[in-house]
Amino acid sequence: MFNRRRGNVRPESSKSEPSVTERALVVGLGNPGPRYAGNRHNVGFAVVDLLAARMGARFKAHRGRTDVVEGRLAGRSVVLAKPKSYMNESGGPIVAISRFFKIPLTRLTVVHDDLDLPYGALRIKRGGGDGGHNGLRSATAALGSNDYLRVRFGIGRPPGRQDPADYVLRDFTAAERKELPYLVDRAADAVEALLADGLDAAQNAYNE
Repeated sequence: MFNRRRGNVRPESSKSEPSVTERALVVGLGNPGPRYAGNRHNVGFAVVDLLAARMGARFKAHRGRTDVVEGRLAGRSVVLAKPKSYMNESGGPIVAISRFFKIPLTRLTVVHDDLDLPYGALRIKRGGGDGGHNGLRSATAALGSNDYLRVRFGIGRPPGRQDPADYVLRDFTAAERKELPYLVDRAADAVEALLADGLDAAQNAYNE
């Protein structure tokens, strides 16, 4: 088990790393409700749920179709958020919560599933395309920019000729579920490293 670390939005003009004294926003992507809870597409929710547990807090309903947790994580003031819209409408809630807490684009991290990475692989980056991910597409369109941080959690490609849209809305297999708690734990560690140490250090430690 990996050791746990420390328990349209206006972009900032500077490209430098944000100060650790500034509040950050971490958004997990997924679909709301128990029907989707175990889906591959909901692994972003699983990661922020674990982060909330590390903070000793529970998500509460907030305005703008979002559930939130406020507190401290990795030495930072942090807002964790889960949009209550469906995945392809994630952008509106992300913009609403960013504006409410006055958190600029440079301090936004989105945690999401990624078909283009092997199961359990992590990749931390800033910016880039949406790779066909409807949640990222919606977020980028609503924010008016793709210049936000991402923690990508690999779910692998569908087997055979299975439709990717169907694959992401299926639960993890029994074999995958055996490793899932460990992998979600590591992804949460990666988010904390990003918050505490910045992009370069987190990439060096976790990118695969």
